[in-house]
Amino acid sequence: MSSIETTRLGSNGPVVGVQGLGCMGMSEFYGPTDTEEALAVLGRALELGVTLFDTADIYGSGANEELIGPFVRAHRDQVVLATKFAIERRADDPSYRGVNNDPAYIRQAVDASLRRLGVDEIDLYYMHRRDPAVPLAESVGAMAELVAAGKVKHLGLSEVTGPELREAYAVHPIAALQSEWSLFARGVERSAVPAAAELGVALVPYSPLGRGFLTGAFADAGQLGADDFRRYLPQFTGANAQGNAELVEPIRKIAADRGVTAAQVALAWVQQRAEVHGLTVVPIPGTRKRTRLEENAAATALKLSAAELAELEPIAGRVRGDRYADMSNTSDAREV
Repeated sequence: MSSIETTRLGSNGPVVGVQGLGCMGMSEFYGPTDTEEALAVLGRALELGVTLFDTADIYGSGANEELIGPFVRAHRDQVVLATKFAIERRADDPSYRGVNNDPAYIRQAVDASLRRLGVDEIDLYYMHRRDPAVPLAESVGAMAELVAAGKVKHLGLSEVTGPELREAYAVHPIAALQSEWSLFARGVERSAVPAAAELGVALVPYSPLGRGFLTGAFADAGQLGADDFRRYLPQFTGANAQGNAELVEPIRKIAADRGVTAAQVALAWVQQRAEVHGLTVVPIPGTRKRTRLEENAAATALKLSAAELAELEPIAGRVRGDRYADMSNTSDAREV
């Protein structure tokens, strides 16, 4: 296939392919990884016009940044590198997740990411999660200092509400908001999407394929490996999974009628949110296989009809279970 089209992240952000690549699964969370194939995915993505590569310091406790670092350096003029800070882990407790938005921590985190990646500057630096105990202006102010110091080009936020996005933007322009957005997760539309459209902030949907559930790759997380974190997500287990699996049927039907895959239908739906809401949308589906990457990229050329969109519209409202077992660090928990 030919290269995908390009768009700009935010009013003054970088130009990227209309679909990015989430690199998280190459290092952790979704079971064993074939490192050689994962690295081949990076190269093939660039050939297809995918230029936004998304990682975070938490993925593999830094291992993911180290994994993609050599690729980023080898293609520095083409790659738009996004990474994140804020989620802390503990070596003695693999399940621990803390959130740190302290300015001193932010300065330490960016230096650690720069070292692991082996670069001088990060193109897009996200606050991965919001800690309401730390004034947002202080955290974004510290991030703005990183821009002034030449360590970061553009700022991003993840899992924030519309009011929080406006508050942050008043301190420093925000290029992108990364939040979960899919046929199964539309909470971001409550306040964040309208605010982003108003401010000229791009939306970067993570898990646009519902962590694989929307593709039909699995119907219950019990089918997955013991080290797959999806086994602990309420939507994919027990009675929730049984009910939610039925919701995938309209996606499969449209895919069969159009001669495409369920994944492509799900991605096309996310991409068309740009027209519905009047803002830039650059989803970042993750994959560790070139065949899936090519399938995902081809979805950028798929346009669903009004009738098909209407058929898909009710799905999110019928989803059973929360996105995470603990929703306290999500924007949903802070919506008024």
